[in-house]
Amino acid sequence: MRIDVVSVFPEYFDVMGLSLMGKAQEKGILRITAHNLRDWTHDVHHSVDDTPVGGGAGMVMKPSVWAECLDELLGLDAPDAATPCAGSSADCAGSPVDRAGDAAPAPVVIFPNPSAPLFTQRDATELSHADHLVFGCGRYEGYDARIPEYYRSRGVDVREYSIGDYVLNGGEVATSVMVEAITRLIPGFMGNADSIVEESYTGENALLEHRQYTKPAEWRGLKVPDVLLSGDHGKVDRYRRDEALERTNEIRPDLIERLDCKALDKADRKTLMALGWEVSAAHPRRIR
Repeated sequence: MRIDVVSVFPEYFDVMGLSLMGKAQEKGILRITAHNLRDWTHDVHHSVDDTPVGGGAGMVMKPSVWAECLDELLGLDAPDAATPCAGSSADCAGSPVDRAGDAAPAPVVIFPNPSAPLFTQRDATELSHADHLVFGCGRYEGYDARIPEYYRSRGVDVREYSIGDYVLNGGEVATSVMVEAITRLIPGFMGNADSIVEESYTGENALLEHRQYTKPAEWRGLKVPDVLLSGDHGKVDRYRRDEALERTNEIRPDLIERLDCKALDKADRKTLMALGWEVSAAHPRRIR
C-alpha cells in the first residue's frame, strides 16, 4: 500500500518509521511519504491560508494550493484555465480524467474533519484493501469546502472522517490514528494475525475485548482469575467471552444492540439474559 500524507508539519509523521509500521515499510508491505503542503505555494511567504469568506475568526486553507498538490499526487490533469466556467464547481470539473495511462488503481483521498461521520473499524477494514491512500491534514479553521466537492466531481473517492467528539489543533493526530488502524490490517503487517481477530470492534458482532493478564499469577495482592490458570481451554474461552459481553454491556451497550441474535450461542444468550437483554428478536433488546 502507498500512503501519501500532506501537512504543513510533515515532520510530525517521522514516528511512522518506528515499530511495526517501520518494519512493514522495510519489508515493502507499506510505503508512507509525508509531503509539505507549502511546497506547492508560489509566494514569498509560502501562504496556505486566507481569511474566511463572510467573516469570522481564524484562517481557512486555500483550495488553489491544495489543488496543485492533489493534482500531482493523484496524477490528474489540471483543468484548462483558459476555459471560462459558469455555475457550480461540479459543472467546472467536467468528466473524470484519466490517470497516468489509467494503469494505477484509483486512490482514496481522506480528510480528517470533526464535523464528518465517525471513523470506525469497518472503515479501517475497507480501506486496508486500498492500494493508494492520500491524507490531507487541515489546520487553522479547516480547509475550503470546495476541495472535496471538486475532487468528488472528478470521480475521485473522497472521504471525510471524524475520530471523536472533540476538536484538535489539526488533522495530523487524526491521520495518525486512521493510518495505524488501517495499516495494521494489511496481511503481513502483524506478526501474529490471530491477535487482530480477537480484538475489540473486530467483525460484524463486535464486542469490547476481555481483560488481559500475564505473570506473575499474584501481584501486589491482586490475583489472576483462577479459571485462567486452570488449563481448561473451554472454560477459559467461555470466561473470556462472558467477560467481553459483560464489559460491553457496561461500557458500550450500543454494541450489544447491534449483535445478530442468530450468531449467538446458547451460553451467549444465557449471559445476555442475565444482564437484562431480550434475545429472541433479530437484535438484543434491553428489558431492564
